[in-house]
Amino acid sequence: MSRVSTYLNFEGNTEDAFNFYKSVFKTEFIGEINRIGGGPTMPGMPELSAADKNKIMHIALPILGGHVIMGTDNLQSMGHPPLVFGTNASLNLEPDTRPETEQLFQALAAGGKTGMPLTDMFWGAYFGYLTDKFGVQWMFNCMEPKK
Repeated sequence: MSRVSTYLNFEGNTEDAFNFYKSVFKTEFIGEINRIGGGPTMPGMPELSAADKNKIMHIALPILGGHVIMGTDNLQSMGHPPLVFGTNASLNLEPDTRPETEQLFQALAAGGKTGMPLTDMFWGAYFGYLTDKFGVQWMFNCMEPKK
């Protein structure tokens, strides 16, 4: 079933923030906490310190009314630009199908800037992100398998 969640970026303190939100909303994380060191090394990526490898690649927590917040650590050591609070949140769309994902991606990208085109990722998603012409950041995470 498709859903929308909010994706939050932090400067190395995602785990602290999400443990705080967990205590506030009295809910449990969805799935495992994925750490940066647990993912594959991407071409051209610099060697990371043990501390950076322990940072959060992905975490998810239900809050109210079925809404889920997700988060990651934005690390300059991985080549991420400096984080600017106010632009550290994205709407994460999880359409049911690849065609719906492509249609929404193209429509929202019109006049905006694509950060990463839709691509099959190692975690199994058809994933991409963009900033629309109004400056709103959108992520796409479709779990329909490639045919």
